[in-house]
Amino acid sequence: GPDVRAVWLEVGFGAGEHLAAMAKAHPDIGFLGCEPFINGVARLLVDVEELGLSNIRIVVDDAGLLLDRLALASIERAFLLFPDPWPKRRHNRRRFIGQENIQAMARVLTDGAHWRMATDHMDYCRWMLDHMTGSQEFEWLARRPGDWRRRPDDWPPTRYEGKGIEAGRPPAFLTFQRRKRHQMAQV
Repeated sequence: GPDVRAVWLEVGFGAGEHLAAMAKAHPDIGFLGCEPFINGVARLLVDVEELGLSNIRIVVDDAGLLLDRLALASIERAFLLFPDPWPKRRHNRRRFIGQENIQAMARVLTDGAHWRMATDHMDYCRWMLDHMTGSQEFEWLARRPGDWRRRPDDWPPTRYEGKGIEAGRPPAFLTFQRRKRHQMAQV
C-alpha cells in the first residue's frame, strides 16, 4: 500500500462520507474503517473508486475484534461518529462506549492521540462523558460550550448529522486526548 506516516481509525463509519473526506484530505495518513453493515461498506467503495483513494482499508466486522488485533500505540487518531445509542435502558450495555472498549482504545492509541466522538442523542452524550471522564487514560479537551456545540472545521459533515439537525437534534462533538502513559519506574 501507499507509504503513510500514521494510521487513523473510524469505528462504525456508516456510509463512509466522513472517512472518504478525511482520506482525501490526508493522503499521507492510512485509514482503517470498521463497519459491520454491508450497505455502508458498498457506499464507501463507490467513493473510494470515484476519488481514487488508496489509503483506506476496510474491516467488515465488529470493531471490538479489530481492536484486539491492533498493535499497542499504533493508532494516532480515532473517530466514533453517531454510534447506535441503544436508547432502551436494557440495551445500554450494547453501546460501544463502555469499560472494555475504552480500555481497548486506550491500548491502541498513541500518547496524545485524539479520539473524536459525535452523537445527537443527549442521553448517550452524558453516558460518553461519564464513562470517558471516569477513565484515567483520557482527558476531555473542551474548555467552553462552543467546543462541543460546533463541529470543528477539519471535521467533515455527514448527511446523518444534517438530518439530525433538521429534526431538531443538534449534535455534540466531543474530543478526548489519550494521556501520556506513565513511564515505568526505573528499578
